[in-house]
Amino acid sequence: MNAVTQADLLRSLPPARRYARALTGSQAAGDALVGAALRGGLPAEMPARLALYAGVTRLAPPPVAPRVGAALGARHRQLLLLTALEELSVSEAASVIGMTTEVAETELAQARTALRSAAATDVLVIEDEPIIAMDVRQLVEACGHRVVGVAATEAQAVRLAAAKRPGLILADVNLGAGGDGITAVGRIQLQLKVPVIFVTAYPERLLTAEQVEPAFVISKPFEPLALAIATYQAVSSTVPLG
Repeated sequence: MNAVTQADLLRSLPPARRYARALTGSQAAGDALVGAALRGGLPAEMPARLALYAGVTRLAPPPVAPRVGAALGARHRQLLLLTALEELSVSEAASVIGMTTEVAETELAQARTALRSAAATDVLVIEDEPIIAMDVRQLVEACGHRVVGVAATEAQAVRLAAAKRPGLILADVNLGAGGDGITAVGRIQLQLKVPVIFVTAYPERLLTAEQVEPAFVISKPFEPLALAIATYQAVSSTVPLG
């Protein structure tokens, strides 16, 4: 294929799939994008992970007009996702997209400004640790959203979702004795089709390629900007999420 080895590619597939899903808003579309990037050939001069990001970025469809809020351009979204969610340096993100570091720094600053002006939505937080739940609530509200409920158990999450009908769910995976966040979201989505972001210390449980996976997964601990761009992508995408 190119100078990138098969072993390197296999190790780089989970982050590439996460990035592609975040770009497109769905598991199916994201995985199709990764497949197309692999078939189309990858840059030989880059490490495997960056090469996969570059292949996905090159083939990514332009973003459609968002349902809500101010629109971010394609390169703005890509820069935010690569630096905030995928934790690349600005220079690495610039090489992936194909621009100079100086231009990337300017456009990233513009993207962060546009992100702060994005419209709000109602958010349900599913988190069993009170201190973490409080921190997540503060971050979500700092992004301009409204927290309409905090659920500590699976049963409470299902009840609150039915009563509040949020526009976005932020869910932990492990709820301790209170159940399972993945199961809670599955039950909620039987009645309410709503975008979901999993915020978890156990991302491997959601990146197995053995079941339907969420479009957005943030690993704990996370940066506030990572949460901000994930919430924007989730609520602005017109592709069904989940």
